[in-house]
Amino acid sequence: MMKNILLSILIFTLVSITGCTQTKQEQEKEYPMFWTWLDYRPGMNLDSVCAVMQETGLDGLILNAPTPDDYRIAIPIAQKYGIEVYAWLWTMNPEHDREQIVKEHPEWLSVNRNGESLADTKAYVDYYKFMSPALPEVREHIIKKIRAYCEVDGLNGIAIDYHRFVDVILPTTLWPRYGIIQDREYAEWDYGYHPEMIRLFKEKYGYDPRELEDPSTDEQWLQFRCDQITEVANEIAEVVHSYGKVMAASPFPTPAMSRQMVRQDWGKWNLDIVFPMVYHNFYTGDVSFIEDCTIDNVEQKNSMTTLYCGMMATDSPEMFECMDAALNHGAEGIAIFTMNNLRSPEIRAQFKVYADKARALRAESKDSSHRRHGATYQSF
Repeated sequence: MMKNILLSILIFTLVSITGCTQTKQEQEKEYPMFWTWLDYRPGMNLDSVCAVMQETGLDGLILNAPTPDDYRIAIPIAQKYGIEVYAWLWTMNPEHDREQIVKEHPEWLSVNRNGESLADTKAYVDYYKFMSPALPEVREHIIKKIRAYCEVDGLNGIAIDYHRFVDVILPTTLWPRYGIIQDREYAEWDYGYHPEMIRLFKEKYGYDPRELEDPSTDEQWLQFRCDQITEVANEIAEVVHSYGKVMAASPFPTPAMSRQMVRQDWGKWNLDIVFPMVYHNFYTGDVSFIEDCTIDNVEQKNSMTTLYCGMMATDSPEMFECMDAALNHGAEGIAIFTMNNLRSPEIRAQFKVYADKARALRAESKDSSHRRHGATYQSF
């Protein structure tokens, strides 16, 4: 009896140690530090692009390509330059198969508070054809697509985008572009009212949000829609992880902001990496916006998620102020949209110097003494 107990304790101890070691290894996994989003089209000279990436100090590529086979062509080219490739995939708002979905499955599209479907109406722009996460058919379609990309050898991970609803509130600097003022949630842009979404909510809570005087004030209805998006994100993550690949996403600036603006509660997503799009020029225009959002994201993200900062690339010294603001307040790296905006050879050269020094500083910070005292990034 005692022998069996001791054996059980030994096994439990070994499993616990192994589990802790694996968790520590997962937490210490190093990802690229400087990334760019990039659209890939068949026939483009990706070799030249990757050469420029290497010269600029970029080592991570979030690539938007039409088919899995395009990645099979692109990945070996990027690998020559030591660049990791992640598939940049639009989920709730389809991209490469958009026209087919609208034509064959108009019933999949999202519905606003006025009862208007995106199959028949436009929200801001023509390419906004968001689908409803409440439909099993939609989820199956997305998962099938994710699997197809996960089967690409050499692909490091999946980075989902447009995983949300239509913007009920646009960033303030975009209001003049559409001739609107969004001082509150208006029915025209308030989406998530697909009949199946309503049915599921009513089944759970016993009432129809459309019967409320102002559905936008109902916390349960807001959270329910956020949770539907979260469920799909975590279903995707499960598939991605089953292939041994990294799960990433490009959401709105902070979980709190994105929850309110697009029903995207990404702090609850099972992400390995997150690239929040902290585009300060869309909001306040002040670099301090990046600092504030990064501080919030450190607190609000999933504890197992490595935090980056997505920012607009600017062909000016402000680029480096933006990176300082992110890296000095908790971001582990930077993703720029896009490297094509760094047109000046001088700025690209300066970016390379910055990136190399930042990587060196990160390497030094692994030393326990640096971890205690922290490390400060500064424009060079």
